[in-house]
Amino acid sequence: MEEFLTSCQRAVKQVDAEPEGPGFHVVLGNEACDVDSMVSALAFAYFLSKTAHGQALAVPLLNIRQSELVLRSDNLFLLRQTGLSPDLLLFRDQLDLRALQRAGRLRLTLVDHNVLPSSDSDLEGAVVEVIDHHYLERTASPSCPVTVEMVGSCATLVTERIIQKAPEILDQQLAQLLYAAVVLDCVNMAPAAGKVTPKDSQHTAALETRFPALPPRGALFQALQNAKFDVSGLNTEQMLLKDMKAVSGSLNLAVSVLYITLEEFLQRVDLEAELSGFCQKFGYDLLLMMTISFTENKEPIRELAVFSHSGTCRDQVCQYLEKARNPALNLRPMSRPHPHMSAYHQENTLASRKKLLPIVKEFLRESKGDGCLGNAQGEESAVPPTPMNSLVEGCPLDGGLPRISAQDLEEKFGRMEATDL
Repeated sequence: MEEFLTSCQRAVKQVDAEPEGPGFHVVLGNEACDVDSMVSALAFAYFLSKTAHGQALAVPLLNIRQSELVLRSDNLFLLRQTGLSPDLLLFRDQLDLRALQRAGRLRLTLVDHNVLPSSDSDLEGAVVEVIDHHYLERTASPSCPVTVEMVGSCATLVTERIIQKAPEILDQQLAQLLYAAVVLDCVNMAPAAGKVTPKDSQHTAALETRFPALPPRGALFQALQNAKFDVSGLNTEQMLLKDMKAVSGSLNLAVSVLYITLEEFLQRVDLEAELSGFCQKFGYDLLLMMTISFTENKEPIRELAVFSHSGTCRDQVCQYLEKARNPALNLRPMSRPHPHMSAYHQENTLASRKKLLPIVKEFLRESKGDGCLGNAQGEESAVPPTPMNSLVEGCPLDGGLPRISAQDLEEKFGRMEATDL
């Protein structure tokens, strides 16, 4: 694996020097870049490098900036455990995918997501394959094979492909990466958590049989879980970015998973100002925060908070989530912790963000055209929100109202006086 990743780095460094160089087959995980997404990208790109001879160079690309890896404490733990240096990885800010596409040198395989976010929609023409375990949103196409199964981990589907097509490439290191991703995503393969499927169990058992030196399942899960929940030293912005997915439609949303109790999070100093600053900095109209913690008996506790300066926007989203039935979140309101936030105990603890995101996207689809518009400055802003029917690229009001100089005003009033006379 180290030799493969080193060759990828060398090739990427030569991209600008060789504008007519070889093509790249980039394996791209999702924007959360959790352990499953990272491992699936690394393993599938490695598989392609060993099986797709004479074609474009396979490159795994982590869908975050290099500076953000420090927020993925469980990713870093697994890399150290498997002997892989983070310096060998490639990140989104190290490779210009659009430049490659313009040069006709890009092929994309998506792992752990099946549609590109709106910010990457212009790359859609380069997508040649999809492997995912989330709700299917992609339209079928004969030019793009799609493997989407609702298993517990995308790494399960990558493991299946490798075992079926090239089992000889599996070694202890690769097996441990795949094994760790599945065990973590499937909550130690515990049926009570509602994540594991027969296929997940089948392929973890296959890895255990072939590589008996793999770490004990329970100890591995606990170590990864401890690393994942370690948010010590992170500020509010880093906690929100640690495990966040963005969704766009009639408004821009961020859905963050927080690995502490909501009570702990709400006690952070100047929290409301920090949430406001976060939304303003990244252009979000509304922020959904799902906390996950555990009882002494290791049973999950989920809580949900909705933050927006637009009361209308916040209320509409809250009402939609309260009424959701596929699945029902079973939300029980908590007292309002801040003026611009609503909070809930989520009694359906099996409904993870994976189950929440389709509900949020359905809300955006249903509200498109007559939904709420957020305003990071508050509802009383002097600049009115852009009308819904003009939310298109290049809209004249995207940057607010046009600037009017004192000279413009003098000329305007002069013309008005002349007309009155």
